[in-house]
Amino acid sequence: MAATLISTEPATGAALWTGEEGDPEAAVAAARAAWAGWASRPLAFRVETLRRFANLVRSRLEPFADLVARETGKPLWEARTEVEAVVGKVDISVSAYADRTPQRRLEGALGARVAVRHKPHGVLAVLGPYNFPAHLPNGHIVPALIAGNAIVFKPSEKTPAVGEYLTGLYHEAGVPEGVVRCLQGGPAVGKALAGHPGLDGLLFTGSARAGVALHRQFAEAPHKILALEMGGNNPLVVWHARDLHAAAAIAVQSAYLSAGQRCTAARRLIVEEGRHQELVDMILKLVDRLIVDHPHASPAPFMGPVIDNEAADQLQDAFLDLTGKGGRAIRRLDRVANDRPFLTPALIDVTEVEKRSDEEMFGPVLQLIRVADFDAALAEANATRYGLAASLVGGSPELYDRFWANLRAGVINWNKPTNGAPSTAPFGGIGLSGNHRPSAYYAADYCAYPVTSSEAEAPRATIGVGLADPAAASAENLEG
Repeated sequence: MAATLISTEPATGAALWTGEEGDPEAAVAAARAAWAGWASRPLAFRVETLRRFANLVRSRLEPFADLVARETGKPLWEARTEVEAVVGKVDISVSAYADRTPQRRLEGALGARVAVRHKPHGVLAVLGPYNFPAHLPNGHIVPALIAGNAIVFKPSEKTPAVGEYLTGLYHEAGVPEGVVRCLQGGPAVGKALAGHPGLDGLLFTGSARAGVALHRQFAEAPHKILALEMGGNNPLVVWHARDLHAAAAIAVQSAYLSAGQRCTAARRLIVEEGRHQELVDMILKLVDRLIVDHPHASPAPFMGPVIDNEAADQLQDAFLDLTGKGGRAIRRLDRVANDRPFLTPALIDVTEVEKRSDEEMFGPVLQLIRVADFDAALAEANATRYGLAASLVGGSPELYDRFWANLRAGVINWNKPTNGAPSTAPFGGIGLSGNHRPSAYYAADYCAYPVTSSEAEAPRATIGVGLADPAAASAENLEG
């Protein structure tokens, strides 16, 4: 008997959605049966179908954003930006497909042609996260559909309602139901889906722990595409910034947007010892003004709750662990309400903490680290197994060049927050942040594979080396 899933609103605890776990076997079979028909459609047909989807999402922006806000707890204004990103992904993906996977024809030897074209992989699984439950899976699904793949989409078990709503919009726009299947379920369903032999690949956004497990699971399946987009322990270095007000605002945006539940959120603020206090004071003035409230509150909140009480408990435990190891709490990670996962933005000085844990604290916690010089700042910024985002605020162009050259990350910014990468560029990281399959504009690269063909209208071939002289061969035959 299928297990029942219940999704509750983080801000209120009210039940939002109830449903049953799905069957991975049935979902993959349906996608496999529908894939060939979708792949055989002309590219123009697939593109126009996805453009209808974008128009449909645009027409449903408010109810869609309301659902995202209720199920994630993020402010309504932020949920609107997420739905707008779902709309914008279509045109960006169309351009990316033409740019990254174009058809090319070259002149070959002896009048032949060389053609380079791309084929879809087949049936791909997409595992979505809860922090951006519409935008991030859509960022895999749209380019995969344009390329001609069929999709089995498993939303996070914490945001099933958004996943179901998103899938319904694909179908309403004309994508066949077999081509995009919504498979609800928890980790066990995700593991079963990932290991299904009927898949041709898997596209994942989520935690490093889950990504590493998937990498192991796919270790003996090199014939299947695996794209991993994982988290980060991202550094924000503020160094001799001329405008400390702007630097403080960038630090707050980097650390606390989405209640810190962004893979690109700044986790570590690295500053120069002895020149940091004025910056810290300005950050605190902003932090103390940040509104933490439910998604539809007025005035609009800067941030809502984290996803659930379990996540809030884990964050508070991790924060207490840092203080127990010598961290100095400048602003505590406090619970606004005992029964709901609202947390206040936290700032903790961990300079004196030995053997700091290199883990992603997925919430509104910023760790302050004081260093003696810029060489130490670079070393501290790179002191992580992750490599997603990094940002330098302040400094000269020459200092930024040095920062850019020495940082190991897939997104490196200057005088900009660590979070919020443009969809018109590649997005991905190294180390525990990804497996060299950047998404966003480069998602087209892992949604289709190149096929090289040498072509001629008529066969033409000779063998000029390694053949016996025909006259000598005839003489041998006569003598025999």
